Amino acid sequence: MNVPLSDALFARAKQSIPGGVNSPVRAFRGVGGTPRFIARGEGSHFYDVDGNDYIDYIGSWGPLIMGHRPPFVIEALKSVLELGTSFGAPTGREVELAELIIDAVPSVEMVRLVNSGTEACMSAIRLARGFTGRDLTVKFEGCYHGHVDSLLVKAGSGVATLSLPDTAGVPRAFSDTTLALPFNDLESVEAAFKSQGDRIASVIVEPVAGNMGCIPPAPGFLEGLRRITEKYGALLIFDEVMTGFRLSRGGAQKIYGVTPDLTTLGKIIGGGLPLAAYGGRKDVMSCVAPVGPVYQAGTLSGNPLAVTAGIAMLRYLEDHPETYDILERNGAELAAHVPAGMTVNRVGSMVTFFFNAGPVQNYEDAKRSDTAKFARLFHFLLEKGIYFPPSQYEALFISAVHTPAEIAQTARAICAF
Repeated sequence: MNVPLSDALFARAKQSIPGGVNSPVRAFRGVGGTPRFIARGEGSHFYDVDGNDYIDYIGSWGPLIMGHRPPFVIEALKSVLELGTSFGAPTGREVELAELIIDAVPSVEMVRLVNSGTEACMSAIRLARGFTGRDLTVKFEGCYHGHVDSLLVKAGSGVATLSLPDTAGVPRAFSDTTLALPFNDLESVEAAFKSQGDRIASVIVEPVAGNMGCIPPAPGFLEGLRRITEKYGALLIFDEVMTGFRLSRGGAQKIYGVTPDLTTLGKIIGGGLPLAAYGGRKDVMSCVAPVGPVYQAGTLSGNPLAVTAGIAMLRYLEDHPETYDILERNGAELAAHVPAGMTVNRVGSMVTFFFNAGPVQNYEDAKRSDTAKFARLFHFLLEKGIYFPPSQYEALFISAVHTPAEIAQTARAICAF
């Protein structure tokens, strides 16, 4: 497999971009070697600048549920390009997308559009503090909610991949507002609320963790969080940036039957363009400016390009509910082939193969995985034209356009490792 142009671009990039990449995990630090620079994508494949063809299992880290360049999104974008890219003023399309989200997601009665999952989580945390008048946030070890200062505590994902300190550059006063507890451990949550319940504004959680690898909630865990937060008057925030519209049209909250107070969304709702949102109970969302005192704004929020792509994607998923059956079949087929010494975790089309013989239920379990062996698997698959996430701590994402033959090819390669 040829990579000379990727090598040359990476050398150039390191002179002008920190680490040569604009998001850390892309640098291949967790697996070694030279990152591939991608030239184009089509369906379930993308192609690097050297002409190499890969079956893509990162899907832009989740948004590409229908693969690269789905025709209905491309046609929608072509139509809006004739009108303008950004106005800094309201458009009808923003209202349409908001209504689609409200119709689909059980917890969302009102929604505010933003540009990234980080921005959505940051805004939801601020809103919870403003609504409750409290300062503390409970998060879970290994869950990543964007690079928000107060949430970069045991944040999993890229932080874990690079073995970075949790709070470099974060003032102690910010990190002190966060209580980081073990995922899937209700007893620790009960204890935290018993000691500081009157100071806790919210609990934020990925209902299905995807940033320490894919880790599902233990039976009763989400229900317990709902019960405890209601008892103490704190808000429950589901970070569904990954899971929203991927696990079901209503997200993880619809699958598990637990309704949070606030939900953050991203990735799929932008149809492959930068777009995110936070929403929830009307009384809580009514605290957001300009109707309430909690300020949040964004120049490009709700821009016509991203909103149009999002509408096209959400309309497609509404009109094609069989998409989720396809995703479930693809995920189940890939996860059915697990070599000895590995553990596979899967929820729908989110999958992680851990080099770990025992069950992986939290961050401490995930950290016991053999990351060196995972790196060897990554490069073994890459040479066979299969692109997995370049980190043991990232979930892989299957699209509805991956074919049975591609899934079988990938499974055979994993078993041959």
